[in-house]
Amino acid sequence: MARLAVHGLDKYIGERALFTDLSFEIGERDRIGLVGDNGCGKTTLLRILMGEERPDGGEAVRFRDTRIGYMEQHTCREAQRTLWDEVESVFAPLMALELELGQVNAALAAGEPTPALLERQHTLRERFEAAGGLYYKSRVRATLLGLGFPESAFTTPVGVLSGGQRSKAAMGRLLLADTNLLLLDEPTNHLDIPSVEWLEEYLQSYTGAVVVISHDRYFLDKVTNRTMELKNGRLYVTNGNYSVHKEKRDKDKEIERRHYDTAIQEIHRIEENITLLKQWNREKSIRAAESREKRVERLREDLVAPEEENKTIRFRFEANEVGGNEVLTAEDLQKGFGGDPLFSGVSLALQRGDRAFLLGPNGCGKTTLLRILCDRLSPDKGYVRLGAKVTVGYYDQVQQGVDSHKTALQELWDAYPTKTETELRSAMAAFLFRGDEVHKPVGVMSGGERARLLLLKLMLAGDNLLLLDEPTNHLDIASREALEEALESYDGTILAVSHDRYFINRMATRVLELRRGGMVPGGNDYDAYVAARQAHEEQLAAAQPATKPVRENDYKQRKERESARRRLQTAVRRAEEEVARLEGVIAMLEEQLADPAVATDYDRLASLTADLEQHNTALETAMTVWEETQQQWEDMTGE
Repeated sequence: MARLAVHGLDKYIGERALFTDLSFEIGERDRIGLVGDNGCGKTTLLRILMGEERPDGGEAVRFRDTRIGYMEQHTCREAQRTLWDEVESVFAPLMALELELGQVNAALAAGEPTPALLERQHTLRERFEAAGGLYYKSRVRATLLGLGFPESAFTTPVGVLSGGQRSKAAMGRLLLADTNLLLLDEPTNHLDIPSVEWLEEYLQSYTGAVVVISHDRYFLDKVTNRTMELKNGRLYVTNGNYSVHKEKRDKDKEIERRHYDTAIQEIHRIEENITLLKQWNREKSIRAAESREKRVERLREDLVAPEEENKTIRFRFEANEVGGNEVLTAEDLQKGFGGDPLFSGVSLALQRGDRAFLLGPNGCGKTTLLRILCDRLSPDKGYVRLGAKVTVGYYDQVQQGVDSHKTALQELWDAYPTKTETELRSAMAAFLFRGDEVHKPVGVMSGGERARLLLLKLMLAGDNLLLLDEPTNHLDIASREALEEALESYDGTILAVSHDRYFINRMATRVLELRRGGMVPGGNDYDAYVAARQAHEEQLAAAQPATKPVRENDYKQRKERESARRRLQTAVRRAEEEVARLEGVIAMLEEQLADPAVATDYDRLASLTADLEQHNTALETAMTVWEETQQQWEDMTGE
């Protein structure tokens, strides 16, 4: 049974066709991965399926009993509502039923039971239990925990949550809603690996249909059974997950190229014969030439050119110097922001050619550790030593390494003043900055454009040690694959933080897990890390506690702990206040940018856009501080 059918769908952006004549059906248990380059129209297609945007031609038909859930429709609008109340509100009809049942029970307890009241109680109880009333609260709790929220956050007003946390709350509402078709646009954004794994398990057990846009190839392989690739306005469909689709598409494209090359060779051979026949200038040969010309026309009419490849980034990372075998040594590093350390006892040694990946839950200090290793932050304890002739390049996931007021070309020229404009333009073209795009202000760039600019700066630097913090964020699948190919041929050393498990499996020679008490080796790729983690958890479950906790009676130690607790509580509160302040400023700036008068005032528009970019960057930094202090508070209090 189909949930939704699309017939001859067209969509234009101005005169440019985003896609034309798309037709497909979504079955009741389909798990469809919708993939394609950034800007190809995936989100637009999803909005048309939802009914939030109109097509320019064709139609999307929703069948009877189809109940669609779309993440954009579930936004957190009541800032004072707690996280728990926000997510639980999806069960509002059930909660109303529970309230009425409670009132009936109270009436029965207060007076003489009447047949009508008893019948009403029986009816309400049956409806309540049939609708899942006995376990809806446990579903809310399991969903929030699965998405990575600690129980201490359940009572937090949604107004003070970060943008990423509000997105997770919206995801929670969506997953708990009574739907049988989910439309998900980049659902793994803002989730750490454990939360993504929980979402995968949830979707695997979901009884309805799913259409998901994602650049997370590992996630797509786990949850999808059909793949639709939107490319050059056409839809390419494969029965299978992303890896199956990619293998099939690569084979199909190779067959297309071979057929095309064979047809072109045949046309050239016939045209050479035609030339010879005409040179003989005999009646018979002229007739033969005319016959062959008709054959060439038929061949050209039937000729199908190979699918045009979209322009992708051309990376090439090369180290200017080889450097020594001992690249980096870190000993006994410790860092905190008030209260207990975020991590301590962290030691690390990188050898030339290592491609190490640093894993751990959000807030455990991975970004903080990278910033210490590249000398942008000082440790509270321990030291970092670089090897001979080692130079460090750092990719910052919050994209602070660019000036919002400069153009893309100015940003590069200021960083590399000895290079000519021709050299810089050539490098920029390889990263898809062409023509007037080189003069685009950084402040109005999308996250993907800024990511390309930062990666280009990193590539031009020629460093022999790369510290990469979520380098695949904002990149589409084609750009991620291009980055992987470049890093595979890179002759330097890499230490990266990433939630992209496909990227880790392809690139890693070592996996390390950052824990509060130090660094733990985790195998040579992500799959090995998971196997080691599962084995460790099984060992812990089988082990018996050897000793009872020691009672701590020392007055001085207790006072020190209480003092540290107060300092950390203050740090958390101040971090929350700073996040709330910045979000208020951002909301005000966005409201000003929405003013039609501003749209025609370029100077005002540029100034507001730059301010917005600066405050968004500051918000990302403030959120990192908040997450890390919040993690320390949870570790200290167990809340």
